Amino acid sequence: MKKAIVKTVMAATMLLSAIVGQGGISNATAASPTTAPIMRDNLSKYGLKKDVELPVTVTAGGLSYTLEKIMIYDINSKEATALRKTYKYGTQSGLIANPKYFVWTKITVKNNGKKTVDNLGGEKWSLTLAGSGDLDAVWNFSRIGKTNDKSALNRLVLKPGEQLTTYQAFMYEGSFEYFLIQVFNNGQYGEAYVVER
Repeated sequence: MKKAIVKTVMAATMLLSAIVGQGGISNATAASPTTAPIMRDNLSKYGLKKDVELPVTVTAGGLSYTLEKIMIYDINSKEATALRKTYKYGTQSGLIANPKYFVWTKITVKNNGKKTVDNLGGEKWSLTLAGSGDLDAVWNFSRIGKTNDKSALNRLVLKPGEQLTTYQAFMYEGSFEYFLIQVFNNGQYGEAYVVER
């Protein structure tokens, strides 16, 4: 008698599983919304073939820099013109009088160290596309007094444990040979190639 009850319960369980499984299969084939992939860079437009995908994180001396996105635009393109107008960037940077390109990046910076990180004494990272081709960071004079601006970075001051996700603009006039990210902090150095030499 007990064996018959166990067999009956097992048969009922198997039948229920089959019915639920069929429902699950039919639901799995139903149309689901798809999301477009996030465009994190346009490096291939400039002949650069990535060896690693973004985001890329580089650390040095307790400072963590993550490049989430980089878009390179011809300086007079509609995209560059719109960004320069929105954030009131001029037509040149501190080191480049006649830039060919405007570069827009999205970054996350975190201070994992014990000292405050401040970029007033000098940049804490550099992006390089050729032998002597560092991108030149552009400061936004309409927001010059704003520290840790989440819209467009100028002054960075991060206390230990703090992090900031923001955007940073650069100008560039050189060629495209490779793509190197370097970070400098507390006398230490870190680097990562997105595009190898």
